[in-house]
Amino acid sequence: MSSRTKSVPSIKPAVAFAQRLAWAELDPAYLRQIITLAREEDLAGAGLARPVTPGDVTTSALVSDAPARADFVARQPLTVCGLPLLPLIFESFGSKCVVKPAPGRVDGQTVAKGAVLATVTGPAATLLKTERTALNFFQKLSGVATQTTRYVAALSSSTTKLLDTRKTTPGFRMLEKYAVACGGGWNHRLGLFDRVLIKDNHLAAAHATAGERLAAAVRQARARHPKLLIECEVDELAQIPPVLEAGADVVLLDNFAPVDLVKAVALVGQRACTEASGGVTLEYLPELGRIGLDFISCGALVHHAPWADIGLDWQ
Repeated sequence: MSSRTKSVPSIKPAVAFAQRLAWAELDPAYLRQIITLAREEDLAGAGLARPVTPGDVTTSALVSDAPARADFVARQPLTVCGLPLLPLIFESFGSKCVVKPAPGRVDGQTVAKGAVLATVTGPAATLLKTERTALNFFQKLSGVATQTTRYVAALSSSTTKLLDTRKTTPGFRMLEKYAVACGGGWNHRLGLFDRVLIKDNHLAAAHATAGERLAAAVRQARARHPKLLIECEVDELAQIPPVLEAGADVVLLDNFAPVDLVKAVALVGQRACTEASGGVTLEYLPELGRIGLDFISCGALVHHAPWADIGLDWQ
């Protein structure tokens, strides 16, 4: 996937507001850590007292290490996400398995029902032990990518870009944000560390909800973090001028009605980027896409995404 996009207009032309995580940007140590936890859940009941007999007791009782092969198959139309993760998962359960994507298959590709996504070969016992963990990751990530593809399509030819949020599964954030990128969406900030985002509760805690106090909050953030983007959430039109005057890079328009979004975009003009959030649904996106916003953020890309239906068919 490509990794960077739109810069803040006229204010900070060298600083990108949104990004798309690429697979190469994910830390292998993070990936192995989350895979190890998933493996231990299955084999040793992670989070519980150690079982008397750890491991896959069914497979060890019934299945040998004879060579085996199985195909990951799409049971529905979907956007693929997680192919590079599969070899790491099988490696965690046993180093003798080999995973190969089907010819031409890459993350971010949309496939039809029945498409073969990847093939794994290796000892039958290892394939059986690994099957559920591999599918759990693959189905979850492809589900987020598929959901995102659907939402991006709802924006049609609009130049407005669709962003994810920090409403992610604890521990899975970078993988889920990567899945959003595979689905054609864009990643908002990755955490609390890479952008100043002044939200309503920050303003309430600082007693800065209007006028000069609101502007002072933006200036204070700029003074403390001069190299970071400053984004400020507003929930009424009257809050926009002081935020702009203080030099915010992005104005986050929270739960604005469509008629007020139109006014807000005109009011902001080219002085900052605009982002709409709150109440964003698949049905609402086409209307939002016609307003002229720079960005729309939507948590449902992740927290409302059903898992994709993928099977592991033995050959």
